[in-house]
Amino acid sequence: MDRVIRDIAEEWRVTATATPFRGNKTSVRTDEVVMPDGTVARRDYQVHPGSVAVLALDEEQRVVVLRQYRHPVRQRLWEIPAGLLDVPGENPLHAAERELYEEAHVKAGEWRVLTDVYTTPGGCDEAVRIFLARDLSEAAGERYAVSEEEADMELARVPLQELVRGALAGELHNNCLVVGVLAAAAALAGEGGLSALRPADAPWPARPFEN
Repeated sequence: MDRVIRDIAEEWRVTATATPFRGNKTSVRTDEVVMPDGTVARRDYQVHPGSVAVLALDEEQRVVVLRQYRHPVRQRLWEIPAGLLDVPGENPLHAAERELYEEAHVKAGEWRVLTDVYTTPGGCDEAVRIFLARDLSEAAGERYAVSEEEADMELARVPLQELVRGALAGELHNNCLVVGVLAAAAALAGEGGLSALRPADAPWPARPFEN
């Protein structure tokens, strides 16, 4: 019988849990987990509310990107608009629309789900839904007021294939950007093209939401 390559939900028994650190948006949890051989192992991981990211593609096949300083890696990274799911159960499409407006002052007339990923499943439970946004136009009203790292952001529109090249060459490193541009390129080359992608309100078991 052919093997079905698909992730499945599974939860091993936890005998004890603690939260040694609580931050503003995330925390660190320590679980005592029963392994298949019966031994108990300690697993430390970051608890994260989840995120959304937006690969906004214009009519010239250019992607809206921004460059931002990221202190943990000491680099200014090219990224796609992204942000946290600030409210439990928040509709991810609404959050994605907000982030595209706040970070790029852009709105989109067409939305689809590009892909869903766990950023670092060995040490964090963060789940990210990456949307594809098309039919772009400038948002109405004044630009959203930014601060801290975002105050120094640089915006650009870069051809999709140039970003694919940069990702494969090791010149671009942001997780959502790399996954997003490679997924978009694969979708464009696949049967049905971008129209074959899931609708924007497709279920997301990792972060269930209400429409």
